[in-house]
Amino acid sequence: MIDQWIKLFTEYLQIEKRASVHTIKNYKKDLHDFCEFSEQHLRKSIAAVSYADIREYLTELHSSSYARTTVARKLSSLRSFWSFLTREGLVKDNPFQMVTTPKIEKRLPSFFYENEMQSIFDSIDTETPLGIRNRALVEVLYGTGIRVSECTGLNLADYDEELGTILVKGKGRKERYVPIGSYAMEALHVYLTESRPKLLKAAKEPAQAIFLSYRGRCLNDRSIRKILNKLVDDAAISSRISPHVLRHTFATHLLNEGADLRTVQELLGHSDLSATQIYTHVTKDRLREVYRNTHPRA
Repeated sequence: MIDQWIKLFTEYLQIEKRASVHTIKNYKKDLHDFCEFSEQHLRKSIAAVSYADIREYLTELHSSSYARTTVARKLSSLRSFWSFLTREGLVKDNPFQMVTTPKIEKRLPSFFYENEMQSIFDSIDTETPLGIRNRALVEVLYGTGIRVSECTGLNLADYDEELGTILVKGKGRKERYVPIGSYAMEALHVYLTESRPKLLKAAKEPAQAIFLSYRGRCLNDRSIRKILNKLVDDAAISSRISPHVLRHTFATHLLNEGADLRTVQELLGHSDLSATQIYTHVTKDRLREVYRNTHPRA
């Protein structure tokens, strides 16, 4: 029974919610984890789960030292699943509606200062095809703020060099056009005309993806993270890097230079403004500049 319910829920996520493969994978893992707990500890069917049973599950998660963010995600998955079951008339009540999500500590997003970004760019060896690709990759990630999953999904047809935009396929299969700056356009032009054709020679069949590996295949998430970590090591920067740190850097630099929150929201592809508000922090340099320009005795 439960397997059939999860199958129906997965179809709902795919068709109605248009959730990504990664999101669906997390949902299914969270559901299977709870089912396993229910069978081993509660010894009752899913349909009979109560509020007290959920509290017992949360106690188990806490004793297993799960992070609050992980617990919050699991609760969200289970709450959505039970809402679906209730809507479809498969169960009468949703006991997860009575459960409060644990408060998550809000941390300022990590980002690079402009001089750190310049150090990364300066460390890239653009004398090789892979170096040229890496330069274009970092320029695009920093210049557009797109997610790594969106970057790996970029195809040649998505880039309009004349307009200076890329068509980005975001979460929930939502599409948006994002402008590319002159530095990224220049780096892309060199990569697409000089480097990419050389990388493509190693491929068994033509690839449509913009960014290719040394084998001429589409770069995946893991490859991009390895490339970025190597560049940070070469630049001798102590900070950690990831595609998401470049996304944080993109948003932070825009806001520090006066961009409005709504525009940054559109560029990042956030459906909710609250997701963009984490970037309203300001750097010490920006605080000092505003103070000097506005206080009478600065």
